[in-house]
Amino acid sequence: MTALERYCEFFGNLEPADLDRLDVVFVENARFKDPFNEVTGIGGIRSVFEHMYANCSMARFEIMESTEGEQHGYIRWRFHFQLKRDKAPRRPFEGVSRVSFAEDGRVREHIDYWDAAGELYSQFPVIGGLMRWLRKRLSVSD
Repeated sequence: MTALERYCEFFGNLEPADLDRLDVVFVENARFKDPFNEVTGIGGIRSVFEHMYANCSMARFEIMESTEGEQHGYIRWRFHFQLKRDKAPRRPFEGVSRVSFAEDGRVREHIDYWDAAGELYSQFPVIGGLMRWLRKRLSVSD
């Protein structure tokens, strides 16, 4: 099994209990970046996922595809979630992660790329209306 396959398996099956074994998956000074966070180190990465689990129920990543180079790979995923105050799950959104590996196969860097405005913010009443208005104003019309 390749480093990317192992990471996809970990990421796709991630649960709160798995946060205790992040050192098996990430090097000590690993970098993690997404549209809201940029942290370095296992403690910072743990904080990002703890925050996610504290605010979301039924949070899970569906791995849709991956491609691997010699020391890095790309994962296309879909995030399924429900905020704890919600009565029903929200519309899942998609993103891509670029993952770089250390020589021992653990993750050295994980950078997420996804459209926070179009995928996430648009699902909220007030800010969603603003995002739709901005998108309409900034798009090329026929």
